[in-house]
Amino acid sequence: MLKTIFGFACLSMTLVITTIAIGGKEATSEIPPHGEGVALFNGHDLANFDTFLKEHGLNNDPDHVFQVENRTIHVSGKEFGYVITKKEFANYYLRAEFKWGEGTYAPREGQARDSGILYHVQGEQKVWPRSVEFQIIEGGTGDFWMTDGGAITGRDGVRVVGPPGTALKIDRIGKGPWNNVTGYRDPVGEVEKPHGEWNLLELVAHGDHVKQFVNGKLANEGSGAFPSSGKILLQSEGAEVFFRNIELFPLKR
Repeated sequence: MLKTIFGFACLSMTLVITTIAIGGKEATSEIPPHGEGVALFNGHDLANFDTFLKEHGLNNDPDHVFQVENRTIHVSGKEFGYVITKKEFANYYLRAEFKWGEGTYAPREGQARDSGILYHVQGEQKVWPRSVEFQIIEGGTGDFWMTDGGAITGRDGVRVVGPPGTALKIDRIGKGPWNNVTGYRDPVGEVEKPHGEWNLLELVAHGDHVKQFVNGKLANEGSGAFPSSGKILLQSEGAEVFFRNIELFPLKR
């Protein structure tokens, strides 16, 4: 299995303002200096990824849970699993877009549409592997989840470690009350665009320090991430979702 580490150490923590034009709209966030982008998804196929499904294992997708359509990755959500990069990465800026489809499926039928980007993924292929998660869920996009031993210290200085075989959460900045129902929107601090519109997700992984942005807003930040490098995966977790424009930029020295 291919393994490549982007081992780019950033000598300066000085942030610059980067303005990114996505889908004809601009999103602005504080992003460190970075090099040229690498398209993790080429718009045509899943050549840079493996697939894993809970019921079918590695690279066996008989029901076409993951399909490439119109330069997007269409995730049906009908089975739990993921697409995962064949390579490992560290010290990078990642950006991707997502939008929700319509369907929700057992065991999450009727619940908030759910997906996620798990990064610094290490260990065996399973649902779900050791990692830190950039949560994508109606009403809670931007939350952290620490999965299967993954850990991080939040902005409040509290260290959270996901127990083996399960996960623990840190809510995003400014998050309001949450209800686990399809179509839910945060009445206080919603950062997602209306259903069916594309949303921009940005992740900065600088050593063991990480920042997550949703549509240009800082949604979460943590330090001491464990692991601090690894593969990147996109979840299928009971909801139809689409991904596009998935690019990774190594941080400059």
